[in-house]
Amino acid sequence: MTKHTLTAIFTLLFFSFTAHASNTLDSVKKKGYVQCGVSTGLPGFSNPNSKGVWQGLDVEFCQAVATAALGDKNKVKYIPLTAKERFTALQSGEIDLLSRNTTWTLHRDTGLGLNFTGINYYDGQGFMVTKESGITSAKSLNGAAVCVQSGTTTELNLADYFRLNGMKYTPVVFDTSAQTVKGFEAGRCDTLTTDQSGLYALRLNLKDPKSAIILPEIISKEPLGPVVRQGDDQWFNIVKWTHFLMVDAEEQGITSSNVESFLKSKNPAIRRALGLDGPKGKGLGINDDWGYQIIKQVGNYGESFERTVGMDSPLQIKRGLNQLWSRGGIMYAPPIR
Repeated sequence: MTKHTLTAIFTLLFFSFTAHASNTLDSVKKKGYVQCGVSTGLPGFSNPNSKGVWQGLDVEFCQAVATAALGDKNKVKYIPLTAKERFTALQSGEIDLLSRNTTWTLHRDTGLGLNFTGINYYDGQGFMVTKESGITSAKSLNGAAVCVQSGTTTELNLADYFRLNGMKYTPVVFDTSAQTVKGFEAGRCDTLTTDQSGLYALRLNLKDPKSAIILPEIISKEPLGPVVRQGDDQWFNIVKWTHFLMVDAEEQGITSSNVESFLKSKNPAIRRALGLDGPKGKGLGINDDWGYQIIKQVGNYGESFERTVGMDSPLQIKRGLNQLWSRGGIMYAPPIR
């Protein structure tokens, strides 16, 4: 292959990528729905229920973005993706938004032509073992076989942790989280490792959830968040401010059930959040009532958290770092003004 041929190919790919990235909102409006990349099934984050309806924290964020862009939370097409597939699907334009428990890292944010829009779940990697094993600490896992999902930061963190602690392990690698938990349950490994939130979710899929425990050690920082393509500032801003709006609404005490009563509020911050005053939707290229519609149709961040992964859900995960900054957590949003 000649140098000129290679140059032509790379130029074509560049312009193809730019075309995908530069008009996402127009494309979404033309299709009439947001193509949202989700997991292949992780309870609490993105998982189809018994009726095939997608549910979870990441799913509800997809719905919030659809509400902002199209005014209707139901205008979403969910595309289940493995960890290996997720970035390629976004790069190629197969999806408009990746909302799939994905860790924000330097390489992913700078080397793949993608942008993380924020953090909707602060997490950290941990380990799950059977109660029968008698293991109570990750420091006791020397020589263990470890079930892990391929194409994830989990693999890299695992190698770092065992190397730093002078321990050996044998990786047992799977493509999906469902396969990973089946491998653990079948006894193919001594421990399963992934983000702690994922461990709580995967434990629910065991035949006997009470047969397994999650070890106390957290071995990494895993800031999880939505991802979009680089090169489209408008779409980047819509997705970014959708998350900020949901966090701000919780801080202001605005919920899906009381939002109507706030329409008469004289509080300037509340009026801006609901699109009654301030910048409204002009800078984002969407309707002025985008904030009101997100809260009305989906809810604030706290509502979404509690019903999907929090104390009102089967996972019963405490807010921890994901609590608002004003209540002891680090969840924080810039002002809407």
